[in-house]
Amino acid sequence: MATIEECREALQQLAEVLARNAEAKGKLDLDRSLALDITDLDTSFHGRLKGGHLTDIQDGPDPNAKIRLITASDDLIALVDGRLDFAKAWATGKLSVKANVFDLMKLRGLL
Repeated sequence: MATIEECREALQQLAEVLARNAEAKGKLDLDRSLALDITDLDTSFHGRLKGGHLTDIQDGPDPNAKIRLITASDDLIALVDGRLDFAKAWATGKLSVKANVFDLMKLRGLL
């Protein structure tokens, strides 16, 4: 099991990946609150996903987030490290995504 600090670092790395991919793909029309719930650590993070950039990352839950990612700490690390594919994680239940279908498709395009 990864630590909360490792998950915080992984989320920062994810933000960097999203920013790089957004730059490569051009302007992305996506402005949503995003929450990440780490199930095995009983902790959450949240931020703002705007134009492909994840900003204002903070500790704690956001019950009103428009996009919610739910996963275990080790799976988050594997996703960010590239050892676990986003679609495979979602299909196998290692990652749960609560979002409308349009936001899900835009998010998938960034990963």
